[in-house]
Amino acid sequence: MLPFVGYGLVVAVHLVLLGTVLPGRLVTKWLLMPALLMAVLLVARRGRLVPSRAAVLLGAGIVASWAGDVLLGVSFVAGLAAFAAAHLAYVALFVEPARTRRPPWPALLYVVWLAVLVPVLWPHLGSLAPAVVVYGVLLAATAATAWGVNAATGWGALAFLASDSLLAFSLFWPGVTTTFPDPWRELSIMALYCAGQGVIAVGVLRRLQTGRRPVAAPTSSAVAR
Repeated sequence: MLPFVGYGLVVAVHLVLLGTVLPGRLVTKWLLMPALLMAVLLVARRGRLVPSRAAVLLGAGIVASWAGDVLLGVSFVAGLAAFAAAHLAYVALFVEPARTRRPPWPALLYVVWLAVLVPVLWPHLGSLAPAVVVYGVLLAATAATAWGVNAATGWGALAFLASDSLLAFSLFWPGVTTTFPDPWRELSIMALYCAGQGVIAVGVLRRLQTGRRPVAAPTSSAVAR
């Protein structure tokens, strides 16, 4: 999808800045989600996609993620709340098609992921433990239900989950900053995050372009196909 070239360029510039001492990484971080939203709008316009609940939820997830990118630099709790809102939008987008399909086996692994991650990080979370656990549940729900749309959204949500998992260990697990130092740690987190968001958007748009809306109830004609 040609409109995503612009998003890819913003991602590339941001990752280069993260790996160097050049200034501007904060600005490029704030431009990531607006560039993705612009790509989504251009694809929707070019494909003459009819505005739908699915498109609105995709846009809401991207906008809430942008708010998270901005707010994390001010307040961790505020940034976490914004990303939680993004995951709520994504779950609302993915859950309907997930109900009409048998969950693939990778979706079951997210239950194991959550069951392992929470006990491992719990002693280091302090007063943030409840908020982080709630966010972890939403993150796992996004990753699990994403497979109901198509493989692209499934892999995109998995990359998002991997990014946030690495971020959680970077923030709360003692010694990570020395065993996995920057810029490689931050580069890994942001590369996975940007890839995840982009692939989720591409997957949803492909579903919409085929006329099988991610959140629409199945119709008789859809079943016939």
